[in-house]
Amino acid sequence: MIEKVYYSIGEVAEKFDLPVSTIRYWEQQFSILKPMRNKKGDRFFSQKDMQNLSIIYRLVKEQGLTIAGAKQRLNENPEGTNHNVEIVRQLQAIRDELVSYMDELKTV
Repeated sequence: MIEKVYYSIGEVAEKFDLPVSTIRYWEQQFSILKPMRNKKGDRFFSQKDMQNLSIIYRLVKEQGLTIAGAKQRLNENPEGTNHNVEIVRQLQAIRDELVSYMDELKTV
């Protein structure tokens, strides 16, 4: 089966179960989203846009970050579009536990 190359904004909204207005807002807020437009002004999202939307979706919907927080996270890790956010979060939690444990050892 051949994968689609471009998705209409309606298809994107349906895929992520979001209103079209949310997709339009995210497009305005995140420079990593660069849909093509036809002469009528219809938006068409590429596979890369879909990957980036997936990252934004995870940051905003699953992790509960604000738009500003999601932008900051992406600015801190511009290649974050290729990383599994959950793994990074787990590694940070492990690091925090180790730092806390080392601090406790210093006070003993």
